[in-house]
Order: sequence, then structure tokens, then C-alpha cells
Amino acid sequence: MDHSLEATTVETAKELGLLPEEFDKIKEILGRTPNLNELSIYSVMWSEHCSYKNSIVWLKTLPKDGPHMLVKAGEENAGLVDIGDGLACAFKIESHNHPSALEPYQGAATGVGGINRDIFTMGARPIAQLNSLRFGKADTERTKWLMKGVTKGIGDYGNSFGVPIVGGEVYFDPCYEQNPLVNAFSAGILNIEKDKMISANSGGPGNPVFIIGSYTGKDGIAGAAFASKDLTDASADDIPSVQVGDPFQEKKLLEATMELAQTGAIVGMQDMGAAGITCSTSEMSAAGGVGMEIHLDKVPTRQDDMQAWEILLSESQERMLAVIEKGREEEVLAIFEKWDLPCAQIGHVIDEDRLSYYWHGELIAETPADPLVLGGGAPVYYREHKEPAYFKQYQEFDINSITVPEDLQAVAKQLIAHPNIASKRFIYEQYDSMVGTVNMSTNKATDAAVVNLKDTNRALAMTVDCNARYVHANPETGAMIAVAEAARNIVVSGGVPSAITNCLNFGNPYSPEVYWQFVNAIKGMGKACEKFQTPVTGGNVSFYNQTVSKDKTEPVFPTPTIGMIGIIEDKKHITPMNFSQKGDLIFMIGENRNDISSSQYLVEIHGVQESSTPFFSLEEEYAQQEQIKMLIRKGVLSSAHDVSEGGLFVALMESAMAGKLGFDITSDSAIRRDAYLFGESQSRVVVSVHPDHEDEFIDLMMLNGVEFDLLGHVTKGSIRIDDIDWGHVEDYRELYDNALGNIMAG
Repeated sequence: MDHSLEATTVETAKELGLLPEEFDKIKEILGRTPNLNELSIYSVMWSEHCSYKNSIVWLKTLPKDGPHMLVKAGEENAGLVDIGDGLACAFKIESHNHPSALEPYQGAATGVGGINRDIFTMGARPIAQLNSLRFGKADTERTKWLMKGVTKGIGDYGNSFGVPIVGGEVYFDPCYEQNPLVNAFSAGILNIEKDKMISANSGGPGNPVFIIGSYTGKDGIAGAAFASKDLTDASADDIPSVQVGDPFQEKKLLEATMELAQTGAIVGMQDMGAAGITCSTSEMSAAGGVGMEIHLDKVPTRQDDMQAWEILLSESQERMLAVIEKGREEEVLAIFEKWDLPCAQIGHVIDEDRLSYYWHGELIAETPADPLVLGGGAPVYYREHKEPAYFKQYQEFDINSITVPEDLQAVAKQLIAHPNIASKRFIYEQYDSMVGTVNMSTNKATDAAVVNLKDTNRALAMTVDCNARYVHANPETGAMIAVAEAARNIVVSGGVPSAITNCLNFGNPYSPEVYWQFVNAIKGMGKACEKFQTPVTGGNVSFYNQTVSKDKTEPVFPTPTIGMIGIIEDKKHITPMNFSQKGDLIFMIGENRNDISSSQYLVEIHGVQESSTPFFSLEEEYAQQEQIKMLIRKGVLSSAHDVSEGGLFVALMESAMAGKLGFDITSDSAIRRDAYLFGESQSRVVVSVHPDHEDEFIDLMMLNGVEFDLLGHVTKGSIRIDDIDWGHVEDYRELYDNALGNIMAG
């Protein structure tokens, strides 16, 4: 007898990660006790990864409306934003943390593949990728293993798929030692006038349902459930939950999908990611207010011995579910035969809220679609949250408890070589940043990645940002800073912030302290997004990012990564970060403060982890960004670069090194020298101005009352601070460029 058809118990439910009360609710929905196949369906669909059951009540508070929105959060596979000239941008960020912790190469590679499918499933062609990565201490063997695997996985998949990786961020901290974060971002372009957006809705009773793309295998089974639990010493046993990617299949799937989209035969389509066929059939049906009858034995498989439940739960990559207009089946089959891709009709749409799964003619599982999905009948929880004990301690930090080091030059060299600040060339040189010829940041370094929009005078700016140490110190303020820094990177590059996607990486939501971090980070994010008019288009919640051992539970820093796009309305507004010529004047827009809180300097040089966030004012930040927009459009800036990790000194060095020039500045005697040089108070931008534009620059600055200060001037290569020789730019460049590679080499 097939045991999957037998009635289950509450013990079975617990083994599958369901709560007793959830088991009772499933029985109520079905009007009977579920069999194992049905219970497995609910276990993956009601996992945190698919249902957002512990987060949705707070996610709903984030702003979704904006002047450019075409598709809002939750409506489709990704958000869609009008970027002018008849073009729209689909973009999204998602995590692949747990898979990458166990099998870094495939975990990262399939993360890249999955996020790109979310884009082209909508009918948009991916044009650029970014990634946000977090590892433990850079010099540990585990970090080296993880980083090599992750970066090679990203590079191999992205390079083979043919979409450039144009930017990103990498951080190192001991809290990520066992549980790295791998967040992948993709953006694609849709011609609104020529191309039809593909919806993830199903419809039209009698319309055939096709599975298209790669064969279904036993890899990735129950991956969604795996992503919704803690990493433990036994997690290595879950390696079968990690999917295996094939970028060449994905490239063919992209082209076949684009060709199919042009026929107009598609009713709806969805990427088969988390929870595989289960998720695609249920979400598409619920969105369309219909159901499906699915014959699992018709699914093309890699192994002959696959069982029905394995096919239901498989997360094999490079697959789509498509509903096609009845009568146009042969068109679909011909396109996929041309591209040498599996394509099979596995069922049809029905006019009722019912999903029926068959195996060789036998009904093996049946459930309504709507109760399975987010926004339908999936559980929604209000979790307890309370302020952690550390929070007040962090707010009590006093700068006067820290002595200013005597040798600040030594401090500067130590910081410039720190892996959180130093060049990430060891990583990005493994990526193809030029394929497709859209990257405009390669020869003209900018704070945000800038991507060419061909046949227009516009460009697209994009960035991923989050300083998790700030969020840990104060989740609300830290999340506001993450949004503000993303917007600042867009603005100083010449763009106007448009919208965000987010990847919310936190620990266990059942921990009141962790949930407090989550709730307050959402509050801060919402406030900042409202201020900058950057609605949230969607994204990903990744809980359970912590390591559980016999002795302790260690959550990662709360890490709400912000992916933001912005529109550069005229390519002449693209503003580099590098100093361009000797003699240009260097100004700082914003106010210097006696502030070293949560700085890399405080942690690295003084070993102090417990401090508040750096100074931040949302109003001050907004005023500064508006000012910079005006200055760029008036054409008075030669360069612009925001002050972030490492403070003013690092910002100056990065502008100098990028332009192979130096600087001569005078510090502010009213500010502690360590705070002046290495403090990370927010809302500051270093700009350079040609002497011919000095008067106009000052006149424009005086209009709106935004603080600014003349620091000094650009030199041929020497570094001077307060009339003291600090060496030559090349001395620092060597440290900066080679630090991470040297660490990796041991």
C-alpha cells in the first residue's frame, strides 16, 4: 500500500514543521484528516519562506504606492516601475542563505538563477545583477571556503547566463561565521509599448497547464521548509534540500520564454522556485480565482523512480509553470522543441477553488488553493516582541571613554586594509561585469552601479546597501540609514531614487528579542521610504539566520538589505566618485560631528562593540540629497562620493585612488581628530569642484542652508592632512587593493 495516502497524525505534522494548531486548521479546511501528500503540501506552503506567517502583519505597513509604480508588492513575481521612454524596470532581491551555508557553490548559483527567473517570468529581459554577501571573520578557514564557493557560484552562473554583475557589497563579522547571508538582486527591462507583461495569474477553465524548462529531479526537495528552520550541527544532513543549477538551461529558458511571450499565447506564468510545483499551482490558481487538475506522472523527470510526493516538493531549477490559451498547444511545443527544452502538458485549469493532484490516474492529494497562500488562508501570527537587554547598554556609550590614538596614520593604514573597507577585487574580478555592454560604471566609477538604457538618453542606477552593525545598535535608526544610504548612492551618481526591494535577514522570529529587531527595522524602513518616495515593490523575508549548537544560539546581526533603483534622466548627469584633476577644490556637504559610534574604527582599533548608531537625521539627509540633485543638474560638481564605512578619510582615499590623485586637507579643530577622520556620522558627501565653478557652487549652497565646509584641494598624488605628510596615494592603494586577496592566500 502507498503509505502517502494514509491519514496523518499531529506527530507527523510536528515532524514536518507544523504546529498542532495548524494541523487542526488543516483538518478543518479539508473537512477530514490530510494524507501525507496533502500534509506535505501544507508544510511547505505554510513555512515561513512561502507564507510569511510571522512577518506579513508588519510587511503590510510598508509603503507600496509611488509616482512610478506599475506593479505593486505582492501582485506579481517582482515589482515593476515606469522608468520613462516607454520602458519599465522589473527588479527584486532574494536570499539563498541556508543553501549557501551548506553547499556554497550551488547555494549561491541557484540563488542567482532564481532571482533572474523572477524577472524574465514577467516578460522582462534581465540586464544587470548585484549581490549582497555576509561572511564570518575573513581569516577563518570556514569563511575562506564559503567565500570561494559563493563567489565562484555567482560568477559561474551569472557569466554563463550572460547578465553582468555590476556591483554589490561584502561584509565580514563573526556573527555570520556559521550562517552566511547570500542576497541576490536582478533587474530587467520591459518595453511597455512592444512587450506584454506576463502575469502570474491563472485563468480560463479548460486552458492547458504546462511545465517548461529543465527536468524535475530529487534535488531541493522541501527546500522551503529547510529555509524556515535553524541551522544546527545536524544541518549537513539537509544537503539534498540544496538545489543544483544549470545556467545554460536557464539561458535557453530565457530565450524560449521571450519568444513565447511574443506569441500572446501565455495566460499566466510563474517561476517554479520554493516549493516547486506545489507553490506554482497554488499561487497561480489562488491569484486567478480558479483551480487546477495536475497529473504528476506527466512531469518530465531526471530519475525514473521518483515518487509523487518527490515531484510535488522538488525544487529543481530552471523550471516554469505556464497556463496557455487552449488550442495553442502546438505553438508552445514547437518553441520549446526549437530550444531543445523539456515541455509537457501536465494538467488544465478548472472553474473552482480546488487543486487535484493525480498519479497514474489516482487522486493522491486534493485541497483548495486559497488557504495555502499568502494573502489567502495561510496562518498569520502576531509574535511577542521585547527590547533586548543590550539595547540600553549600547545607547549609553560615551565617546569620552575612548582615548584618541597618537599615531593616526597607522590607524588609517589599518582601516584601509580592513576587509570591510578594502577593495573587493578578489571577488568582483571573478564576475563578468561587461557582458551585454550595458555597464557604464566600469570606466567611470560611481557610488551606485549605472546601467545604460539603449536608444534613450536615460540610464538606470542601482545599489544594495545595509550596515548591519548600525541596525543591531538601533534597528529603527539603522534601517532608516540603510534606505538613506541607498538613496544617497543613487543621488550622488546622478539619479533620482525610484523604488526599493528588500531582503530582510533576521534570526528566529519566535525569539521576542529578535522579533523586536524585526518590528523596529520595519518601522524605520517605512519612515525612510515615505520620506524619499521610494515604495517597497517586494522582496524576501529570511528568518532563522542563526547557528544553534549545544551551548548557545547565535543570531546574525539584523540585516535588512535594501536594493534600490533610480532613474538618471539625462546621461550627462552621471557623476563619478573619483577626483578628476589636480587643483580641484574639495568640499564636504553635511556636518562633521564628534561621533565614532558603531564605526569600523571603534570596533577595529578599540575593540568596542557596544555603541549606539552614528548620528542620523532623516530631515537633514533629505535636505542634503535634494541639494546634491540640484548641484549635479547645475553642472558644478566634478565628483561626488558619500561618507560611509571608515569615515571621511576613507571617502577621500577612495575618491583619490579612483582618480590616481591625492588630497591636501585641513581638519576642523573643534572636532576630535579620530571622529573627524574616521567617524561615520551620516548625511555627508565629499565633492570636488573645479575652481571656475567655486563661486557658483558656494552661491547654490547658500540658497538652502545645507551645511558645507571647504576641506582642501586635490593634489597630484601626495596625501597631506593639517600640513603633515601622510604619504602617497599609491602606498594606500597597494594596501587597499591587495588586502582581501592576501587574507585569502593566507
